[in-house]
Amino acid sequence: MAPKGARITFKRIRERAAKRKGGDKVLASLMPKKPNNKSLAKLSDDRVLSEMAARVFSAGFVWSVIDNKWPGFEEAFLEFNPKRLLFQPAEFWEKLASDKRIVRNPQKIKSVRDNARFVTEISAEHGSFGKFLAKWPADDQAGLLELLGKRGSRLGGFSGQYLLRFLGWDAWVLSGHVLMCLRDAGVPISATGTSKKDLRAAQAQLNAWREGSGLPMAWVSRTCALSIGENYDVARLKEIMQL
Repeated sequence: MAPKGARITFKRIRERAAKRKGGDKVLASLMPKKPNNKSLAKLSDDRVLSEMAARVFSAGFVWSVIDNKWPGFEEAFLEFNPKRLLFQPAEFWEKLASDKRIVRNPQKIKSVRDNARFVTEISAEHGSFGKFLAKWPADDQAGLLELLGKRGSRLGGFSGQYLLRFLGWDAWVLSGHVLMCLRDAGVPISATGTSKKDLRAAQAQLNAWREGSGLPMAWVSRTCALSIGENYDVARLKEIMQL
């Protein structure tokens, strides 16, 4: 069911975002790519694991540093082939802790092995991880995030949200500005938006706005973020958002 009592319509939020950014065309240029479940279903497991690792290593780190080192990560982690990685002996993983091609964080290195197992298990159950994601109900990201947090390694919180967005699933991201937008609309959600109650409340309202607007969830989320708070320069936003 759609939530009741939102003080602000999504139409108003979108108008506010367009005004802040210089018009509808500029706002449209700041939207992420439209999700495509057919492409998502064709995504290979090694690319899924690669993105998982990228989100894990980027957490709490400067993203550009990770991006610049990524070719080295691909080499060090055998192009993120899950089955190959699971065949590697303990010595392989121990050596990675001193491998200068990557960021040498033992806990995050271990997460790659754990997530290789996770990806392999999901792939065995559904044909591939991409097919699993493509079939997951679009209105239940909160449930999907819960699964990532329980069965994956270090994929909770923002890492899981950004993972879904970067893989091409139609995801919201509860950034500070999105949380501000939801709270401004009267949604009963905390300033951090991390509890199960918060996630469900955000899901319900964002679902209602998506259904009412006919826009992808990723666009609804991005529009909310651009409608409130600090009004960043458009050029800087495109750089940050990797548009």
